[in-house]
Amino acid sequence: MPIKDRFLKNIGIIILAAGKSARMGSAKQLLGFRGKSLLQHSIDAALGSLAQQVIVVLGSTKETIQQELDQSKIQLIENPLWESGMASSIHFGLKKLKNILPEADGVIFMVCDQPYVSTDLLNKIIDLHIETGKNIVASKYADTLGTPTFFHHSLFEELSGLEGDTGAKSLIKKYKKQSESVNFDLGSIDIDTRENYLNLLK
Repeated sequence: MPIKDRFLKNIGIIILAAGKSARMGSAKQLLGFRGKSLLQHSIDAALGSLAQQVIVVLGSTKETIQQELDQSKIQLIENPLWESGMASSIHFGLKKLKNILPEADGVIFMVCDQPYVSTDLLNKIIDLHIETGKNIVASKYADTLGTPTFFHHSLFEELSGLEGDTGAKSLIKKYKKQSESVNFDLGSIDIDTRENYLNLLK
């Protein structure tokens, strides 16, 4: 596919990083990995991709986290309802995306605790959407489909209507026939506990 054709799509990336990291005991967003924090690693991967906008949704310990980030090329927003669950971060992230990129064709949702997300993976997701026209392109790992995941703008209303701790995976299941996937074997490695983190450093 010619490079110029890959830029015909206006796609945003929303990094969901508002949680408290209760099982970790400290803000996992700021845990170090390969010379930078997990969250900064996610931001850099997103900024290197074909996406036009990168939005980071913070909540718990926002002030501490934002001081450690390079904010020059991202849109940083706060989810004041972060304690209600991930759905609220999806809602606030999409609201911001529609404000700054009203012509958005779609969005990729990421989390910051998958340390092996790369620019190459994100571009594969975007390219697969362009090639297939599928409304959802998810990452496939450990016999499941999950983040990072692309959603076409036709699903924005349903995404905004999610409630509580319901993530966007419910829509992947609902629209299975409209979905494609990209293999991401290392996607099963996420950092929820101190033990997870220590294993990552090994």
